[in-house]
Amino acid sequence: MSAAEPESSLQSIRYRRGSLAVLDQLALPQHTRYLPVIHVQDGWKVIHKMQVRGAPAIAIVGCLSLAVELVNEPLSDKKTMRQEIEGKLNYLVSARPTAVNIKLAADDLIEFSNSLNEDEFVSAEDMKERFITRIEDMLQKDINDNKAIGKFGAERIIKQTSGESIRVLTHCNTGSLATAGYGTALGVIRSIHSEKKLDHVYCTETRPYNQGARLTAYELVHEKIPSTLIVDSMVAALMKTRNITAVIVGADRVAANGDTANKIGTYQIAVLAKHHSVPFYVAAPLTSIDMSIVSGDHITIEERPEKEMTHIGEHRIAAKGINCWNPSFDITPAALIAGIITEKGVFLPQNLQDTVSLLKKTE
Repeated sequence: MSAAEPESSLQSIRYRRGSLAVLDQLALPQHTRYLPVIHVQDGWKVIHKMQVRGAPAIAIVGCLSLAVELVNEPLSDKKTMRQEIEGKLNYLVSARPTAVNIKLAADDLIEFSNSLNEDEFVSAEDMKERFITRIEDMLQKDINDNKAIGKFGAERIIKQTSGESIRVLTHCNTGSLATAGYGTALGVIRSIHSEKKLDHVYCTETRPYNQGARLTAYELVHEKIPSTLIVDSMVAALMKTRNITAVIVGADRVAANGDTANKIGTYQIAVLAKHHSVPFYVAAPLTSIDMSIVSGDHITIEERPEKEMTHIGEHRIAAKGINCWNPSFDITPAALIAGIITEKGVFLPQNLQDTVSLLKKTE
């Protein structure tokens, strides 16, 4: 299938029990091809190589790769199964250390497998079935959460504009290709568009991996949302001349104080938004909030290979011998963030810790 045939291409994850394939996002928009994932090593590989990306999608694909492997391998005794689950989940977490969603999912699943192992009334077969079902439930939950994020975000931004047409800037890719479906920041944009309040979307190219140019632009064209692609260095000029209503981005990890790790380039956009009095929003599920991290200073920032900067495909664009620094993420301080949009509502960064604690008590 080619890029001219986008209808099925927005399904980034194809899963049925015992079978998983992921859309190779490095091939978009020129080619639409799916990569089979038959065991945990495949899951680690497609995550690490960024053939699947976006914090929610990373968590889901990683966990589903374990589910597929469990379906297809001979039934182990409960103790061996528990040990394999823990080891393989920790291995998957190492594929992209900045994205917290897979770490939280792994911790939850390890705890669940421990409880099943300790329950003498649960057989090995029951343990396997219940564990796989737990992972499969993540798919639908992610879509439901994304739609709730879209609803709350759209309501907040529409209310603040007093009915005026809305112009949004977004960075990187946060849509169906970064999640199980619908999207986080792009989900908010979809919701605003469905309310007929959206005038225009501007998306950055998002160097050096060009997720905005390759993926976000692809989704916006597919959805027929009025949109324009800009290079990363145009953001200041855009805000000065185009009357931007809001910036909406995603997050790979949010610290307890509201500091946010997102794709490199996010921080400078937040600084520019502050200078131009443009509200800057972060859209992310609660699973992206890591209360064990006090501030953004303690978030591990993944550094990527030099070739991502020096080459486009196999074609070198940088001078040979030049040194490169290629962090995949940066930290946006909470003070620059107008609100964090979650599936439970929109929260101020300074109130995040108390709000999350309260939500956990009411669950």
